[in-house]
Amino acid sequence: MDAIENVFSAINGLVWGPPMLILILGVGLFLSLGLKLMPIFKLGAGFRLMWNGRSAASAESDGEIPPFQALMTALSATVGTGNIAGVATAVFLGGPGALFWMWLTALVGMATKYSEAVLAVRFREVDERGSYVGGPMYYIRNGLGKKWAWMGVLFAIFAAIAGFGIGNTVQANSVADVMEATFGLPHWISGVILMVLVGMVLIGGIRRIGQVASALVPIMAVSYLLAGLVVLAINFAEIPAAFGLIFEHAFSPIAAEGGFAGAAVWAAIRFGVARGVFSNEAGLGSAPIAHAAAQTKNPINQGMIAMLGTFIDTIIICTITGLVIITSGVWTSGESGAALTSMAFSQALPGVGDYVVAIALAVFAFTTLLGWSFYGERCVEFLFGVKAIVPYRIAWVLAIPVGATVNLGLIWLIADTLNAMMALPNLIALALLSPVVFRLTKEYFEKEKAAGL
Repeated sequence: MDAIENVFSAINGLVWGPPMLILILGVGLFLSLGLKLMPIFKLGAGFRLMWNGRSAASAESDGEIPPFQALMTALSATVGTGNIAGVATAVFLGGPGALFWMWLTALVGMATKYSEAVLAVRFREVDERGSYVGGPMYYIRNGLGKKWAWMGVLFAIFAAIAGFGIGNTVQANSVADVMEATFGLPHWISGVILMVLVGMVLIGGIRRIGQVASALVPIMAVSYLLAGLVVLAINFAEIPAAFGLIFEHAFSPIAAEGGFAGAAVWAAIRFGVARGVFSNEAGLGSAPIAHAAAQTKNPINQGMIAMLGTFIDTIIICTITGLVIITSGVWTSGESGAALTSMAFSQALPGVGDYVVAIALAVFAFTTLLGWSFYGERCVEFLFGVKAIVPYRIAWVLAIPVGATVNLGLIWLIADTLNAMMALPNLIALALLSPVVFRLTKEYFEKEKAAGL
């Protein structure tokens, strides 16, 4: 096991090294500039489209679920342990400056997420069951042609396997840990409860996932944000100093203090970008799989809704977590992950903070289990056809209690490595297909302008 861990550690260091971080930020920046910063300037229009997309579209629109449900399905997968444990880990390893690099990743990531969804709707297909299927594997094959199809196959393989890490066992383990620490619930009980709940939802396919996600995600996100704002109100005097630390240590090293081991600028960049991508998944290629199922005839509309996922996940939710940790001062305690976030909430809300984090983490992780099951399902369908869907669902549900009860050090490492390997073919495809995104976007806004909208 040690040998396997050493091999994956070496691969992980390579795939999450400077070239990958430059590629993620570089492709995002290239798309942002090519779109003339449209995702930032049209943020308000995106929110209006999201609000108007809550109900089923007209019969003329293709797709399976309303645009709002497609966004909530994508958010159900992205708003997970990364928002609670991932932010804490970034601050623990990279210092407060990591939060700045998370923001930067999110701002360029909005253009990445927009482009992914535009291509997912533009190049989606209808399978033999009449379901709308799309995502990187389809826009690589249908957009770049058959000579690139191998890259789509690689993406589907990496995503189907990575899902069992990032979207399944890691989530189940995080819930089991926090439930035992907070409520004394044994790991195996948490695993069985999660398995039953997830299984009940998956029976209904994407429509059931969309319904559950659109009900749970807004409630859980708003509740967590309100709790975070209460803590920030209590720590109000520390907020200016917190922003000072974030901006100062984004560009200068930070010395060891208390239980904090100190961090170079490179650590702030590396962990800020890596945890940012882990949290909002921009560039990973997962979210467009959900957006491909949206009821829409217009790829641009869904792209503008999709880009909100990155904004909500990182600019809003991760920022709240990061500021709660930094203003509380506990980031130098030596704690990491969910335990660090829990300590920060508990300091401001004694007797309540632990429960806020435990419940938020449990609900966040539950919805991530649903969203990622759908992603993995679409990937195995691309590889093996619809006959592979039911076996994949069964394997997915059975993996949950296993994940809840075993040590996940190696699984986390493998999943993190496969995430980067998923991102590679997707980012290459986004760069190559960028002229399609730019052309469709230009045509859409020229029509809007001509119509006086």
